[in-house]
Amino acid sequence: MFSGIVEQMAQVVRIDKEQGNKHFTLLNPFPATMGIDQSIAHNGVCLTVVKNEGNLYTVTAMQETLRLTNLDLLKVGDRVNVERAMSMEKLLDGHIVQGHVDQMAKCIEVRETDGSWYYRFEYDSSEEMIRRGYFCVDKGSVCINGVSLTVCDPDVKDGKGYVSVCIIPYTYEVTNFQDIRVGTMVNIEFDIIGKYLARMTNLLQK
Repeated sequence: MFSGIVEQMAQVVRIDKEQGNKHFTLLNPFPATMGIDQSIAHNGVCLTVVKNEGNLYTVTAMQETLRLTNLDLLKVGDRVNVERAMSMEKLLDGHIVQGHVDQMAKCIEVRETDGSWYYRFEYDSSEEMIRRGYFCVDKGSVCINGVSLTVCDPDVKDGKGYVSVCIIPYTYEVTNFQDIRVGTMVNIEFDIIGKYLARMTNLLQK
């Protein structure tokens, strides 16, 4: 489990394909604490460390993960947001994030607003997805590329969902939101509590 509070950015230095999987080797931002089998969120995707060699470590993404997330779009040199799993005594500064990305969303607007940044994203939506809890509510929480953010101006129309977020200067500087442009694909994980409530309500109404 994660909180959506990004600790560092890690740079991709090598990508190796093996059948339907991809092995990503990245510069290690946590050399003193990184261990084999450790869970690390990469752009919000929970991946297991399979190799740790000095200043480099490797994680593997399977075919289903590549299909659902923007990891398959990564290139050597790209930076990803990383967060280590929460410890039980850690403050929950963001919200409950599982590291299980629901889908990708496309950036359709970026605007600087007097020192902060406004982003708007578009994602696929349907009545069935909404019944399963894949939607946003105003002032609720959403995780985008592993960053816990507050929802602004959510909307659903014509088979598309829309969500906006505002980024303070600190978050802009320490995450790869600074690399996001119109057309950039990001990972989105909807609030797990909202998903549970939506599914429970749907089941009780049957």
